[in-house]
Amino acid sequence: MNPLSTRLRARTTPATALALAVLAASALPASAHVRVKPDSTVAGSYAGLTFRVPNESDDASTTKVVLTLPQDQPFRHVSVRPLPGWTATVTEATLPTPVTLDGSTLTKAARTVTWTATGDQAIAPGQYQEFAVSAGPLPTSGTVVLPVAQTYSDGEVVEWATPQAAGDPEPEHPAPQFDVTAAADGGNPVAATTAGAEAAAPVGADADPTDPVARGLAGGALLVALLGIGAQVVARRRRVEA
Repeated sequence: MNPLSTRLRARTTPATALALAVLAASALPASAHVRVKPDSTVAGSYAGLTFRVPNESDDASTTKVVLTLPQDQPFRHVSVRPLPGWTATVTEATLPTPVTLDGSTLTKAARTVTWTATGDQAIAPGQYQEFAVSAGPLPTSGTVVLPVAQTYSDGEVVEWATPQAAGDPEPEHPAPQFDVTAAADGGNPVAATTAGAEAAAPVGADADPTDPVARGLAGGALLVALLGIGAQVVARRRRVEA
């Protein structure tokens, strides 16, 4: 065997291996758990909470999504952003223990928000949908855990309800959650939340339902693969010219 060819293969193999590894990773499904994205986490503010719900079934559609709200630190106000093709119902419940909030005592609070697909607007395999509520005020501290139940057209119900502590491995079905941050001295948390809500783009009937994460991973993998091939060609030319 030509010693030059052997050295070239030894030098270019790591670049090729890197490209193949990235391509293999892009073939794996991206984490598709139900997530929540708050536009504010400041204690005492009203937050726009957007829940991204992907369909993880190969042959069934998501027809219903149920969000469960906390009772130990309940929200005084909850409203739902309209979503074409889905009905939304907010249900109140009596609190296990009355809660004092802003100088008044709450004995009832919103307990669940239920979205139900109408017509052909269910979330099909390979798609996702976003559901949004405005809720507040946020508690003074701690982690807000917001379990979600996802119902499929074949009757399967997936409970995204397991809290995750910091530093722990992610459970199979983690609950959407976020940490509350302290309000700055003299700040106006409500005004900050309003500004964040205005910056957020609403999700309408014409929104693209395909997941952009998978497209980004595939594009990045292709770029790395091309760079690896280019490195091989340059190395080969330099060795031949030498």
